[in-house]
Amino acid sequence: MTKPTIAVIGGTGAEGSGLAVRWAVAGYPIVIGSRSAEKAETVSAELAAGLPDGSAPITGLDNAAAAAAGEIVVLSVPYSAQSATVDQIVAGSQGKIVITVGVPLKPPKVSVFWQPEGGSAAAEAQAQLGENVRVVAAFQNISATHLLDLDWEPDCDVLVVGDDKAAKEVAIELAEAAGFFAVNAGPLANAPVVEGLTAVLIGINIRNKVKGSGIRLTGSPRD
Repeated sequence: MTKPTIAVIGGTGAEGSGLAVRWAVAGYPIVIGSRSAEKAETVSAELAAGLPDGSAPITGLDNAAAAAAGEIVVLSVPYSAQSATVDQIVAGSQGKIVITVGVPLKPPKVSVFWQPEGGSAAAEAQAQLGENVRVVAAFQNISATHLLDLDWEPDCDVLVVGDDKAAKEVAIELAEAAGFFAVNAGPLANAPVVEGLTAVLIGINIRNKVKGSGIRLTGSPRD
């Protein structure tokens, strides 16, 4: 069965590109989105060149065109760029699932929880995209450090929150395709907790001089 095309908006960044590569290896065609179509094309060509045989293609377009081309849209941009980026993809995202990866961090204290005016980055994206878009938040608590290393086996879990059950199931499938264990963590109202854990993990990394700390659920079903 043909797998849906995923538009990774912000796919030129570390986390977006890492997820894009893992999904391409799993057979999902990828369209990298960037403010600059030229940059998207350059990065997508670099990523595609490193894919193993049998992977799905990775191509690049500007953000608006990428969102229109994708059947599923993944928003992986810094919180500071979220609003402006969402403006570019509103039209192309209508009727689709949008998975937000972003976390509201407030420099310079990025290791301290900070809640934006809209409650969470995911809730703000939902309000901006409109009710015809099903927003899900996922992948906030994974590090980009090892994503491009296809020999690395993820040892952390993904919490998935959203108000649409079917949309959350799609996000869980994508997390599993990327090699993670994922779990339905409830409605979009829980996004502040999931997003806020990232600040906690950043603090753990700093205080313990480690990279890529994540979360792992106990008492959860695994294959």
